[in-house]
Amino acid sequence: MSALLGRRAARRWVHLVLGGALLMPYWMLAEVLLSLALPGSDSGPRLAVQLLAVPTALPMAAVTALVPVVRVLEGAAARALCAGAVPGEGTGAAREPATSPAHSWAARRRTSAWFVLHVLLGGIVSGMSISVPPAAALLLLSPFGALGHPGREAIRRTFGEHAPSGLLLGPALLLLLLIVNAACGALLARCAPVLLGPTPAERLAAAEQRAAELAGRNRLARELHDSVGHALSAVSVQAAAASRVLHTDREFAAQALAAIEETARAAVAELDTVLGLLREERAEDSPADSGPTLEQLDTLIRQMGLAGVHVESLTGPGLGELPPELSREAYRIVQEGLTNVLRHAGPVPARLRLELSGGRLELELGNPIGAGRPSRPGGGRGLRGIAERAESRRGGCRAGPQPDGTWQLAVWLPAPGQPTGFAAAR
Repeated sequence: MSALLGRRAARRWVHLVLGGALLMPYWMLAEVLLSLALPGSDSGPRLAVQLLAVPTALPMAAVTALVPVVRVLEGAAARALCAGAVPGEGTGAAREPATSPAHSWAARRRTSAWFVLHVLLGGIVSGMSISVPPAAALLLLSPFGALGHPGREAIRRTFGEHAPSGLLLGPALLLLLLIVNAACGALLARCAPVLLGPTPAERLAAAEQRAAELAGRNRLARELHDSVGHALSAVSVQAAAASRVLHTDREFAAQALAAIEETARAAVAELDTVLGLLREERAEDSPADSGPTLEQLDTLIRQMGLAGVHVESLTGPGLGELPPELSREAYRIVQEGLTNVLRHAGPVPARLRLELSGGRLELELGNPIGAGRPSRPGGGRGLRGIAERAESRRGGCRAGPQPDGTWQLAVWLPAPGQPTGFAAAR
C-alpha cells in the first residue's frame, strides 16, 4: 500500500507530472503541425490529431535533450523526486545520476533516451491525473443520476447489460491511476542510474582520478612519516641522553643539544617541502621537486651517530650520478631504515651498504636486534612506506630477522644506464 499512497509515490507523481509539463510545448507544436497537414473539424479527426501529436513530439524532445546541461537538470530532479538510486553492480554502493553535463555523445544519447521516457510516462500520468478524478467522481454519483441517460448508456455499451455499479467503477478507476503512477515511477527509478548515471568512460576516468588522489595522499603520508618522524625520533633520543648527563658530561650534553638544533632545522626545511607538495606547487623552483638526496647521506649518518646509532657505511661508485628522483627515494629509504634502528633497537651499531650492481641500486642495512625491539615482524608504517617507495620505482624489498641475531633490510631499485662497482669502505 505504501508503494501506491506513500511519500515515495507522491514524490514520483510530482516527478511524472513535471515530465508531463515538459511534454506540453512539444505536444502543442506537434498538434499545430499535424493540424496543418491533416485539416479537419470533426471530433474524430481532431482526437486523432491530438493522439498523433504525442509520438510526433517525442523526436523533438529527444533532439533538445542532446544539450549537455540537460543531464544536470534531469539528474537533480531524479535524485530529489524519483528516488532513483539502486545498488551498484558488484558493490554495496548506490549508483546515482551524474552531476556533470553530458559532454560525450554516449552520455548525450543516454540523456536523450531518459528525457523521452520521462516526458512520455509523465504525459500519460498527467493526462490520467487530469481526467480520472472527475470521471471517478461522476461514477460515484451515477447511482443518484449524476451521469444522466447518455452517461449510463455509455457504461452499458462498454460493459454490456450487466455493467457494474458506478460505486465500484469509480474506486477502480482511481486504483488504476495509482497503479499506473507506481509502475511508471518504478520504471523511471530503475532507469535513472542507467541512463543518467556516468558512462563507462566517465567511471573509468573517475576511478583513475581517485587512484591518483590516493597515490598523492600516500606520498604525503610517507614524506611526513619519514622526514618529520625521523626528526622527532632523533630529537627525543638526543634530548633524553642530554638530560641524563647534563650535570656529569656537559660537553656531551652540548653536542646533543647542538644535534637537536641541527635536526630540528633540517626537519623544518623538509616540512616546507611536504607542505609544498600539499599545496600542489609545481613551479620550476618548487620545493615539491627538492629534498635531501644521497649527497646528504654523510649528514644523516653523523646525526644518527649523535643519537647513538653508529653507522658503518659502505658505498660504491656512481651514486652521485643517480637521477635526482631515484637519489631522493634512496635517501628516504635509508633515513627510515636508520630511524627504525633507533626507534626499535636503540643505540646499537648499524652497517649500511649502497652499491650499483646489474643495472640496479642495492641497499642493505643491518643491525643487532635490541632488547626493546617488538616481536612482531614488519613493524608499523615505516616498513610499509619503504615497500611502497620501492614498488613506486618498480623495485622490491625484504626485511626480517637473520639467523645471526641481526635485523636486515634489503632494498633494490632499478637504475638503468648507471655504472656498477664493488662497495668501498668509507
